[in-house]
Amino acid sequence: MMSDDTSERGRPTPEALLELARREDSRAGKLKIFLGAAPGVGKTFTMLENARARRREGVDIVVGVVETHGRQETEALLEGLEVLARRRIDYRGHMLEEMDLDAILARKPGIVVVDELAHSNAPGSRHPKRYLDVEEILANGIDVYSTLNIQHVESLNDVVAQITRIRVRETVPDSMLDRADEIELVDLTPGDLLQRLREGKVYVPRQAEHALEHFFSPDNLTALRELALRRTAERVDEQLLRRMQAQAISGPWAAGDRILVCIDEDPRALALVRYAKLLADRLHAPWTALHIESRRTVQLSEEQRDRIADALRLAQSLGGEAMTIPGGARRIGDDVIAYAKANNITQIIIGKSVRSRWFELVNGSVVRDLLAQAGNIAVSVVPGEEGAGDVAPSQALPTIGTRPPFDLKPYAFSTAIIAIALGIGFPLRPIFGEANLDLVFLTGVVAVAVRFGLWPSIFASMLAALGYIFFFTQPYLSLEIYDPRSALAVVFFTVVAIVVSNVAARAQIQAVAANARRRTTESLYAFSRKLAGVGALDDVLWVTAYQTALMLKARVVLLLPENETLVVKTGYPPEDVLDPADIAAARWAWQNDRPAGRGSDTLTGAKWLFLPMRTGRGLVGMMGLGIDNPLLTPEQRRLLDALIDQGALAIERVALAEDVERTKLTMETERLRSALLTSISHDLKTPLASVLGAASALRDLSGLSDAERIDLLATIIEEAERLNRFIANLLDMIRLQSGAVMPNSALHDVSEIVGSALRRAEKILARHHVDVALSPDLPMLEVDPVLFEQVLFNVLDNASKYAPPGTTVWVRGERFGDRVRLQIEDEGEGIPSGEAEHIFDRFHRAEKGDQVRAGTGLGLTISRGFIEAMGGTISAGNRIDRSGAVFTIEMPVPVGGKRIGPTP
Repeated sequence: MMSDDTSERGRPTPEALLELARREDSRAGKLKIFLGAAPGVGKTFTMLENARARRREGVDIVVGVVETHGRQETEALLEGLEVLARRRIDYRGHMLEEMDLDAILARKPGIVVVDELAHSNAPGSRHPKRYLDVEEILANGIDVYSTLNIQHVESLNDVVAQITRIRVRETVPDSMLDRADEIELVDLTPGDLLQRLREGKVYVPRQAEHALEHFFSPDNLTALRELALRRTAERVDEQLLRRMQAQAISGPWAAGDRILVCIDEDPRALALVRYAKLLADRLHAPWTALHIESRRTVQLSEEQRDRIADALRLAQSLGGEAMTIPGGARRIGDDVIAYAKANNITQIIIGKSVRSRWFELVNGSVVRDLLAQAGNIAVSVVPGEEGAGDVAPSQALPTIGTRPPFDLKPYAFSTAIIAIALGIGFPLRPIFGEANLDLVFLTGVVAVAVRFGLWPSIFASMLAALGYIFFFTQPYLSLEIYDPRSALAVVFFTVVAIVVSNVAARAQIQAVAANARRRTTESLYAFSRKLAGVGALDDVLWVTAYQTALMLKARVVLLLPENETLVVKTGYPPEDVLDPADIAAARWAWQNDRPAGRGSDTLTGAKWLFLPMRTGRGLVGMMGLGIDNPLLTPEQRRLLDALIDQGALAIERVALAEDVERTKLTMETERLRSALLTSISHDLKTPLASVLGAASALRDLSGLSDAERIDLLATIIEEAERLNRFIANLLDMIRLQSGAVMPNSALHDVSEIVGSALRRAEKILARHHVDVALSPDLPMLEVDPVLFEQVLFNVLDNASKYAPPGTTVWVRGERFGDRVRLQIEDEGEGIPSGEAEHIFDRFHRAEKGDQVRAGTGLGLTISRGFIEAMGGTISAGNRIDRSGAVFTIEMPVPVGGKRIGPTP
């Protein structure tokens, strides 16, 4: 994990500047919390005293809600302050009073006093908790004064329950304390608080007696007081650190202890971590285990890398923070001091060096650098025997200074390079002279340093110096030097060669590390691109498993919750299976949101290591790693965390997309259900009422004339036909949705179908003029005559509803190339703007003002379904020559189709 706090020296960190800008944003209100260890310490009293003082200063301050609990001295402080009326809520026959949030927002004072931040609002309030009301007030730019007892802080809930044996139900998230601009601790000794309780200044006598026997014991109050003091001190320390980072102030400011323990591959690293933990507990101070990735990191063996990872993991398990940062300075000590000053570290713990004096002269000493540069930071050098670290003899790792098995290849290659340089030097000596041939050898030394590192390049430097003396200085073929100038040249050449080889080797190591990070970054970028390009869950899981297995050289399985259990969804290689022990480890990791399995602290007998995949919404799955060495290096752990985070976000994205689709489907279903019920309630009830009315009249009225009886019978028949059309539309819609519409298509004359539809619609078009203009050369069409007639009838029925009586309905038909176009036009007001695309939706009916035409809203939907089933298209629009709607039906002309029959 990279540090978020380190920055270039002398510059504020971006994170600190963003936090400072957020807090100084004038649009958001400021929050001041009066924090106490227990009820009765005087939080509300102190808050009201502050409010009265601000009122005297001319600040516009009001009281939103204050609970006095009958304390006269508290009630006296409300005099002179504007107190807003509370909102009354009827809950199960009882009238409850709550803070009126809307009244506060409408009043918009400078400061509002809100007592008891952890209070739960009555059902029916806008927010279930009062702290959510406070957040809305702050968002509207109003400052807030509020009170809080330490037992109501969410993170301390379990601790308080252990101390007092009472579980507090009303809690406030720690984020409220973190966002508070000021926290004022209202403190009172346990003895004084108990005296106030006995005097009846906290609770009424009966409640006070009960409280003394349970919650208000001296031990409980002392423990709660310590929690309040410590939480306030932590908050002050955080504010101090944030201010230092924002102002680029070099630390430390010893307002509170902060401990840093330096970790490397030394076997004593575990002992150093335990020592730091003991010291932190003794000083009640936060602590961090830090590892600096230097140029030597790439040269470490796998065992040494595992040792570093093990120490960092131990620090995390003991409650410390584990950090790994890349070394940016020439010496490790500079990076440690820079981190310590940026994070206000007051004590640095480091192990005593066991390296040789020669090694420290060549490479430098971290301990000496820290002691020289620490300034006000205390540096503790912890001694220890080499090999200490609680490692069993059978598992002992190589001690510091040990290197991988000696490899002759770099030195053989160095010898060959110098031999080549000698071969080049002989023919160049007559041209450039002996004094300039050292550049040839220097080039060879640089090549060895870039390719193989420091020690082969030093060997090449010494070999080049000897070769230069033996072959190119007098006397030739001898290691003796007679000319002092030649001797001086050889000395400078050797020094320059060694320095250049050291610099080149350092650059080579940094280049190797940079290339490794570049490859990792490119792989992660490609991984994110792949995830962004897939939408199916199976594809996301496969890409995640494959990429993780490829980059970590491990076997990978992914498990997701399904039916209240974990199920293996994918893996790489695909043939991998989990035995019962592995499944048990995965379920435990899922239930406890912690790693489990091989290499963890729990269920180590499993063959796989299971890690939670979580996002801001919670757990989304588990990743299982089958790896030979479960102790991941810091680089591998960071890479694994990045892969897990990206995979978890992709899984959540797919889940959210599925949730959105389900929500849309549910909303559409509810909309259709509501529309269907509305349609049935109107279009089924209206014709039934007409039929019942006419039938009742025929039965009950004996003096009806023949004309009246015929009129009533016509009404019954007309409304029954209307009801029949309604039922038919519903049945046709069901057939369309189920895919049961199979057109019985054959060649038919369009004019005959149009004439049949007009005869069927004669009653509904009785109050309109109908004008038919069909081209005489219309070919026969391959259609189902029943379905096509129903389409025409539905469109004519729509025209009769929306065109005023006495207007003309046009039916036109022409051939355009290989298609026949039928148009039905009316002289109504046309389709309203914006509804042309929805006119064929189910249950859609065009509105005119607040009026909706009668009908089911299914006729046009059914028409489109029938036409498309027969291979045609239907569209709607408005006439361009005058007002009115036009419906256009286009059908393909079958091969060999010809015109027969008369025009209606």
